[in-house]
Amino acid sequence: MSSIAKRIIPTLDRILVQKVKPVTQTTGGILLPESASATKANLGVVVAAGPGSRSKNDGNVIPMTVKEGDKVLLPEYGGMNVKLEGEEFIVFRDEDVLAVLQE
Repeated sequence: MSSIAKRIIPTLDRILVQKVKPVTQTTGGILLPESASATKANLGVVVAAGPGSRSKNDGNVIPMTVKEGDKVLLPEYGGMNVKLEGEEFIVFRDEDVLAVLQE
């Protein structure tokens, strides 16, 4: 993770995600074309997460469902693209995350 990503703190229920680049070469050294994958994998790693949103009833903080370092499945469209110091990040809301991948 870059130093710029450590300095960005998302607000409320937003998360900063860096997309995982798909594998382009097998362990045996065979290069894979982009068309080899049937579906476009929308995987990312949470680089930073905000504190959570506030409840409309009493103002208490609703905790985030993801934390820094989680691998997440993202929607194909959405989020706000951010390019900082040559690196690309995407800002999503916590509710936009489709799933958290367990290792």
